[in-house]
Amino acid sequence: MIISVDGPAAAGKGTLARALAEHFGYAYLDTGSLYRGVAHAVLMSGSAPQDEAAGVRAAETLDPAKIDPVAIRTPEVSEAASVVAAMPPVRAAILAFQRRFAENPPNGEPGAILDGRDIGTVVCPDADVKLYVTASAEIRAHRRWLELKGSGSELSETQVLADVKDRDARDTDRATSPMRPADDAHLLDTSNLSIEAAFGAAVALIEQSRG
Repeated sequence: MIISVDGPAAAGKGTLARALAEHFGYAYLDTGSLYRGVAHAVLMSGSAPQDEAAGVRAAETLDPAKIDPVAIRTPEVSEAASVVAAMPPVRAAILAFQRRFAENPPNGEPGAILDGRDIGTVVCPDADVKLYVTASAEIRAHRRWLELKGSGSELSETQVLADVKDRDARDTDRATSPMRPADDAHLLDTSNLSIEAAFGAAVALIEQSRG
């Protein structure tokens, strides 16, 4: 069983995907963390995010087990991640890892849930269930601002909204694997949904597909 959970930044797809994986006992992969890991490695090497050669080197040598979950969540790494993620050779290097995970979930799990921006369209186009989780840019920016504020960031909500809109533009306009809902994806708008309500709706969709 392969389930794809796609959508823009701060739509709630990561929280939802983790909860679904725990509920069904499936393996979970946050594919965004892979690109964040690449971006963090590029920055730590002293290279600019726009340095494609540095991005490819980082992607080809990436060890997911060594990704620092705290270090990759800074605004700087988030910004750099959207830059490296738009590079075709970086995406190619990460693609193989994602597909191996989906087709052969670790620890013999009976299924896999992957969240990202092109899972249902490119990484796993034959996924059994495809969810596209979204929300208005303003709602997503407010969520991200609260998250950043809690970690000590001094960015204003206006700045975060601008960043969210810029990220959306890069993700949807890139030539390789642009972010968009798969034709057969179930759309789930979380703008006015609690986490519990979104989870319940997603579980119902998956249960229908599981028969």
